[in-house]
Amino acid sequence: MEYRKFGKLDFEVSKVGLGTWVTGGWMWGGSSDEESVAAITAAIESGVTLIDTAPVYGFGHSETIVGNVVSQLKARDKVILATKCGLEWNDSNRERIRRNSSRDRILKEIDESRKRLQTDVIDIYQVHWPDEAVSFAETMETLLGLLEKGVIRAIGVSNFTIDQMKECMKHAPLHSLQPPYNLYERGIEEDVLPFCAENNIAVLTYGSICRGLLSGKITAETIFKEGDVRSMDPRFKPDNLKDYVRATSCLKEFAKSRGLTVTQLAIQWAVNKTCVTSALVGMRKAEQAKDNAGTFNSKLNEDDIKTIESIVNTEIPEPITRLFISPPRNLPKDKES
Repeated sequence: MEYRKFGKLDFEVSKVGLGTWVTGGWMWGGSSDEESVAAITAAIESGVTLIDTAPVYGFGHSETIVGNVVSQLKARDKVILATKCGLEWNDSNRERIRRNSSRDRILKEIDESRKRLQTDVIDIYQVHWPDEAVSFAETMETLLGLLEKGVIRAIGVSNFTIDQMKECMKHAPLHSLQPPYNLYERGIEEDVLPFCAENNIAVLTYGSICRGLLSGKITAETIFKEGDVRSMDPRFKPDNLKDYVRATSCLKEFAKSRGLTVTQLAIQWAVNKTCVTSALVGMRKAEQAKDNAGTFNSKLNEDDIKTIESIVNTEIPEPITRLFISPPRNLPKDKES
């Protein structure tokens, strides 16, 4: 495993991070707690130090599993725990998720997350989605208070634009951004990545293997279970899926020639960008965690990177660049339940 300094702060994180949306089971067709525990354990034992989660991942379930594993392994001093805030839901109807980054909501969430994660301090605390119904001043000043009290070590945001980040930075330091980024979703390259590099903002990319497209295991005939998030993603619609599967097949062959799996190739390609601090990858099973931890056993060079990008540009000349899902900005009070 390789490590990289976390922006302007004085700690490092593994270049491959563990993303735990799938651990919560929600929107991924379910998950096995036993397999999740094994995967998290294998990731930590293989040198992964960054674990990213969120309350909405299984409505607390992901955070609970992560907290239990880290506690049982007595590994709290070995891992950097990142979680999020700013989404709420009604337990009687969990389909109704809305953005809420108000002071009261954040202070409620931080205590609940610390309890589930079994820690007094959360290393990286991120606003999950921008909430324009609440002033960024209120949100960031609340996070700054937590930072000054030592309850969190870093302030982050996720899915924010440059303008939104600039507004946040008027009220508190901004240490990290978590955007979607992978070989098939490269929309942040022209503006967001340079902005973060210029301002020494750590970048934790999610969707590093594009929801499994870059795993090499999905075929044009793959059918996803009811409730699986990929059933809503236009990239997985039959007419589009065949193009992505073909591109992945070509990448898989090239990866093999470099002693890598296509997943390892996709991860290494992402963190090869110097402004990317860590690529977050979901891992259902221990074997996946071990494989991902071996991403840097064989190194890509500049010519390899050019070949990889040429393959993608040739096989997918018109990639789908838009985000396919996000929680609503707010819901009228009479619609919450």
